[in-house]
Amino acid sequence: QVQLVESGGRLVQAGGSLRLSCAASGRTFDSYMMSWFRQAPGQERQFVASIASGGDRLRYVDSVKGRFGISRDNAKNAVYLQMNSLKPEDTAVYYCAAKASPLLATTQGSYAYWGQGTQVTVSS
Repeated sequence: QVQLVESGGRLVQAGGSLRLSCAASGRTFDSYMMSWFRQAPGQERQFVASIASGGDRLRYVDSVKGRFGISRDNAKNAVYLQMNSLKPEDTAVYYCAAKASPLLATTQGSYAYWGQGTQVTVSS
């Protein structure tokens, strides 16, 4: 079992930066693959980025490549999403998700554990 709590979302101007954090409980955090998803109003939840348990494999949706960076600190039971050059289309609720299997997955159904989400709003 793992519980996830996101933080760091707020209103920011286009071109700005934000760093989202996800704090995880549980003694086996370092065995979980972690991902960020986002959901804009009226849209389905979308995969954003993932990082393997050891931090050696990263994956991003094309729309954020070169702008976002996912990282994790297993000693602190935390995963982060650094978001740079933000655009209004990045506006969404951002969710942290965890899965025990090491296999990469970009579909929300593959993830058993979710946080409550944090709102990111990018103004033009």
